Amino acid sequence: MLNMETRQELCKYAAKIVNDGLVVGPGGNISARSGDYMYLSPSGFALEEIEPEQWIEVDIATGAITDTGMRPSSEVLMHLYGYRVNPDMGAMVHTHPAHCIAFTLIEQELPVMFPDQAALVGRTAYVPYIIPTTDLLADAVAAKVNEASSILLGNHGLVTTGRNLREAYYRTQVVEESAKIYLAAKAAGTPKPLTDQEVDDIAALESEDYRIQLLQKMK
Repeated sequence: MLNMETRQELCKYAAKIVNDGLVVGPGGNISARSGDYMYLSPSGFALEEIEPEQWIEVDIATGAITDTGMRPSSEVLMHLYGYRVNPDMGAMVHTHPAHCIAFTLIEQELPVMFPDQAALVGRTAYVPYIIPTTDLLADAVAAKVNEASSILLGNHGLVTTGRNLREAYYRTQVVEESAKIYLAAKAAGTPKPLTDQEVDDIAALESEDYRIQLLQKMK
């Protein structure tokens, strides 16, 4: 099935990811769920080059791929396993943000440091370096997608999830900004993260709850 709305939405956020410098060249891959199918970036394409009809349709239950004459992203298993274990997940964004990668070279646990990070992302999980495109990496990411909406991949990049592409994309932006802030603070001194109570207080704000509800509904 064509499902042009989902395909056009993927093109929109693929362009945003490239414009933000979150990937370089043909790096990164993104997907969105529509019913029983996911739509995934094809292999070998820079994200901004993908046309609506070129997103690869994959049956989530069986892994069957619609024949388009193109191969799906080499990280197809990572996306597929994620959707299988988290039925609330509507999108997955895998990028290679420079500050996130730099952070994983020296640290593992990204602390929560400012309100937007607390409200939109919360805790960020971490997976040590695993060879990309393997079922080992897919299994490791799938094991985390019910724990956290953002996962740092050691020496590799970042995976974010959301109920829709907009939410997953914003989380990518916020985590990259968080890594950037942490590295700048670390260079100047000792970073001071928010306390657990301060994080809980932000989550309890009515204004933040309203904003998150809008983010989950809007495209």
